Amino acid sequence: QAQLVESGGGLVQAGGSLTLSCAASRRTISSVTMGWFRQGPGKEREFVAAIFWSGRPTMYADSVKGRFTISKDNAKNTVYLQMNSLKAEDTALYYCASTPYGLQSDPRRYDAWGQGTQVTVSS
Repeated sequence: QAQLVESGGGLVQAGGSLTLSCAASRRTISSVTMGWFRQGPGKEREFVAAIFWSGRPTMYADSVKGRFTISKDNAKNTVYLQMNSLKAEDTALYYCASTPYGLQSDPRRYDAWGQGTQVTVSS
């Protein structure tokens, strides 16, 4: 399994931007699907975005489509989540995860998870 470490979270005003990073070790991200999930206060963990091992295709939750962009740098073994036009409802603990099962949004299919990075959006 991969070891995943997220970074880049913080406090930002509504309408602002943040870029999250997820550095992987023990497994190359060039052969697995990588995903981002989030869990807001009092909410269940939900899918945000995923990227296929080759870089395409990508998949997004409807709530972030057009505002968030997932990308990867295989040379750095790192996945990114560019978040623009942030809203208060984007406040959550953001996790990255990896799965060998292809592009998907089901968290049960992901077998490695990071510890998360907190994103707080003030309105």
